[in-house]
Order: sequence, then structure tokens, then C-alpha cells
Amino acid sequence: MKLKALLAAATAAAALTAGAAAAEQVKIGIAAEPYPPFASLDNSGNWVGWEVEVIGAVCAAAELDCVITPVAWDGIIPSLTGQQIDAIMASMSITEERMKTIDFSDPYYNTPAVIVADKSMDIDATPESLAGKIVGIQASTIHQAYAQEYFKDAELKVYQTQDEANQDLFAGRIDATQADSIAMADFVGSDTGSCCEIKGAVADDPAILGRGVGAGVRKGDDALREALNKGIAAILADGTHEKITAKYFTTSIY
Repeated sequence: MKLKALLAAATAAAALTAGAAAAEQVKIGIAAEPYPPFASLDNSGNWVGWEVEVIGAVCAAAELDCVITPVAWDGIIPSLTGQQIDAIMASMSITEERMKTIDFSDPYYNTPAVIVADKSMDIDATPESLAGKIVGIQASTIHQAYAQEYFKDAELKVYQTQDEANQDLFAGRIDATQADSIAMADFVGSDTGSCCEIKGAVADDPAILGRGVGAGVRKGDDALREALNKGIAAILADGTHEKITAKYFTTSIY
């Protein structure tokens, strides 16, 4: 009887432990800096945007209890590897360089990188056209890596946030900026960005620009990666991804 009691107690303890693990919150890191229309703070101090809604939908489909955790962009990977957050869903492109440090889920969106400049400027998205120009780029992004590789005859000005680069473009302190096409479409459609237009997409280089945007997780955290993959697949299959996208964009971004 004592053996049976011990086994019953052990089973109950295991069940409680499993329940606690299942209820444990998953900290999803996003960039603390605004990046509309993907993520930004509304007037009430709540995070809103396409990516914020996708995070909620993916976590719901994967049956994960997620909490959004803002982290400065240039420290977001160290925050993940240092276990301050459990995953990154902050428009982070899946690149070979980043995969040396962290693992990624399947992609949940993929858009080209573009060059934006004042409407009066006769330039395009080629290295030759940008030679001698001042190009603004956000630090620690694929755009910085790309510009350093291909725009060697341009003067590169590095910013902590894309919003700062956009403001300097509006003020005429830089000639152009490179960033994600969707984010820049939102900018040129705003009052501030009405000065400017998208001049074209840069030539693709998957080794630098990656193969889409995925959720970053710690190396070896296969359980969370697979759960996020399950959630991504589910919202793509049932139309949730498309419904969220339609609220923000006129075309698919997957």
C-alpha cells in the first residue's frame, strides 16, 4: 500500500509540475523602438500593429501564454541568449549570420528591402546611383549589413532607430534610406513622408537579407520553436494571417 501511495503522490506531483510548465508565460521580445505599422504604442500606451496582432494569433493557435516584452533593438539577441526573453518576434530576418547564434521558426512574412528618397531626387536603388550620396540606415539590421557591402561609394549614416533616419530624410540631412518596403510604404504615406517616394527594391542577396522574417529562439529550444511553427502554420491555413494583413496592407506580405 505504501508503494501505491508513493506512486500516486509522484503522479500527482508530476501532473502539477506539467500544469505549471504549461501555464508558464512565454516572453516575446519586440523592439522597444516604434516600427509602424508592425509595432508601436498607441495613445493609451498599448502595443499595437500588424506584428503585435500576429504574435497574439500565433500564440493563441499554439496554446502559448505569451506576454509582449519590449527590448532595445541592439540588445534583443543578447536578451534572448541571456534568458530575459524567450523568443524574438520583431521583424527579424532569418540570416546565416544570426543562425550562428540563435535558431528561427518558419517565416511568417517576407518583403523586399527598398531605397527611399525625396521625390525630387533622380536616383534608384543601385550602388552606382547612390555613389556620393548620404544613405541613412538603422544599426544592427540587415540593411546596415547590406549597405556596408554594396554601397561602399556612399556615405553611410547609422541610426539607432529607423524613425530617426526617416526624420533626417524629411529634414534633408540625408539623401536616402534603406529599409523594409512595408515600413517605408507606411512612412511615405504619412504627412511627414509625403516628401519622399520609394525609388526601388535593392538587388536581392539572401546571404545578407535572409529568407524572410521568423521568430528567433535560443539554440536548442526546439519545443518552443516547434510550438511557434505550429501556430504560424495554423494562422496561415485558417485565414487569420490574411485577415490581419488586410487590416494593414493592400497586398499579401507572405
